[in-house]
Amino acid sequence: MKATAAKAISKLEAVKNAEAKLLLPTYDRHPVLFTRGRGVYLYDDAGNRYLDFLSGIGVNALGHGHPAIRKALAAQAAKVLHISNLFYHEYQSAVAERLTRLAGMDRVFFCNSGAESWEGALKLARAYAQLNAKKGKPAWRILALEHSFHGRTMGALSTTSTEKYRAPFEPLLPGVRFVRFNDVEDLERKFDDTVCAVAVEPLQGEGGINSLSPQFMAAARALTKKSGALLLCDEIQCGLGRTGLPFAFQRYRAKPDIVTVAKPLASGLPLGAILTTEAVSRAIHPGLHGTTFGGGPMSCAVALAFLEILENPSTLAHVNAIGDYFKRRLVELAARHNCVRDVRGAGLMLGMELNSAEQAKAAVKGLLERNIIANRTHETVLRFLPPYIITQKHVDTVIAALDELLAENSQDPGAPSLDRSKAGQRSQS
Repeated sequence: MKATAAKAISKLEAVKNAEAKLLLPTYDRHPVLFTRGRGVYLYDDAGNRYLDFLSGIGVNALGHGHPAIRKALAAQAAKVLHISNLFYHEYQSAVAERLTRLAGMDRVFFCNSGAESWEGALKLARAYAQLNAKKGKPAWRILALEHSFHGRTMGALSTTSTEKYRAPFEPLLPGVRFVRFNDVEDLERKFDDTVCAVAVEPLQGEGGINSLSPQFMAAARALTKKSGALLLCDEIQCGLGRTGLPFAFQRYRAKPDIVTVAKPLASGLPLGAILTTEAVSRAIHPGLHGTTFGGGPMSCAVALAFLEILENPSTLAHVNAIGDYFKRRLVELAARHNCVRDVRGAGLMLGMELNSAEQAKAAVKGLLERNIIANRTHETVLRFLPPYIITQKHVDTVIAALDELLAENSQDPGAPSLDRSKAGQRSQS
């Protein structure tokens, strides 16, 4: 046993030392070296098993090693991996058909990532404004939301409000202004005929698991429709079943003009997509936008397998049922521990806000020490994005661990008070 432990530590340290010498220092990694996964579990190089309630930040929605995904990977790997978008392959239209049908959209552009899909959405909004410009200068400004996060590329970062992400790279894309979250009056005050798009996340991820209110979504849709501006929905994290519906915007009575998706679409392979209407698609023509790797045969073959499972009624029924159960259990914890400020989210995209960043950081560390993977977002919010295949048994394991950890944090005499009967009600639509 001692020899095995020593070997495990040695391998981890070797990887850490190699990365420290060779990689850009962009990540503050946890000291765990994962080597394989199966179902809802990951295994480290020493064979220890971890319950995965983060699923690669929402990517591995079907867990690890799902039979349908493995089958699609193996079959396509034996055929062709890449051919470029100068030629046809059999999967892009098949994936696009399912996406447009699920979303009620008309057209799709495939790319490599969420950030790339958002960059394309911003370009499309500007191109549409140019195409439909009336007398004078075309609309070009973009309204985004407080606490928003749309990615790390320059355009995506320009529509991301958090200062720590923006400041080192300024000046960013001009023409972006931020609206207070769910503040309809602030939206109306800042909206004018120079605005070409309003950018929202129906359920914010990095911003702290905050749901857009029906009133705000309705106001954004009404303003953009009246002026000819576009409503952009970033569903990179909250889309494709995560909230219990194929798309999170379907919780509202407002259909956007552009929707971006990525994370779970190809179950771990890089694939993003822009979904839009026929009218908006007329702003693009050959040569105006493109990608080398986006929508390749391997990623699209896997996406097709994922979407077939997503369309099975039992899949989203389970996400809703187990998500409701998980949220109820989290609200029960909030009623017992004064370090919890709120529980919010939908489906299997849930957050528990604690009183301080230190408490949240300690909780994530404590969960990992108990072989449970979660993370924190917006400093103080524990974020849970488990695979869609979890069961009540897995939820109960996480709740028991959290109960222990929160008990340690609930002794803070300076913790602000909270009406426990209202935990879980804030930030919901």
